[in-house]
Amino acid sequence: MHGPTLVNWLLALLTAAAGAYCLTRLRHSPNPLDSPDAPHATCAAAAGHQAGAHPLLAREADAAEALMGLGMAGMAVAGAAVPAPVWAWLFGVPAAGFLVAAVSAPARRGHRLHHAVGGLAMTYTALAMTASPGHHHHTANAGAPLLTGALLVYFGAYSLWAGTRLLHTPGGSVTVGTAGLPQACRLTMGIGMFAMLLTM
Repeated sequence: MHGPTLVNWLLALLTAAAGAYCLTRLRHSPNPLDSPDAPHATCAAAAGHQAGAHPLLAREADAAEALMGLGMAGMAVAGAAVPAPVWAWLFGVPAAGFLVAAVSAPARRGHRLHHAVGGLAMTYTALAMTASPGHHHHTANAGAPLLTGALLVYFGAYSLWAGTRLLHTPGGSVTVGTAGLPQACRLTMGIGMFAMLLTM
């Protein structure tokens, strides 16, 4: 990324922690054959869905959040050192899958569209980073200004929304182990995506 090295490492640390948390939730998520009534506070709960959501949808959300967080951490550190096609496949394919799923099925359509936008934004950012061969960081004014601006508005608004929901968790504070911590992770990734786009 284009910016102070310390900021890059802080962003990588925060997004890696968020991604690792969702990866842990994925590992400990209930078996889809188990009763859907079993309590499970997933990262999906932070998007306004109840913790008792269908296990398959909960695992899908956790996997998407883990990929997003760990991918942002890797991009913040590695940047253009990783070939653009690798980033494009890593984020573009899941983004297309979420887009198709959102169009074909009504279940949690808004959540899937958000993951599709996130994956496409990551793909776009990676391609812009690697547009100038030989550069490890972002170059100034890389990418399409209008598209970058639209994504900045989206992730800026999303971060404000996620922050508002975090403040309205039960008791008005973050409660570790409930919906508060997953929402904090989603807020971190929203801000991380905004920061990555801002440096383009």
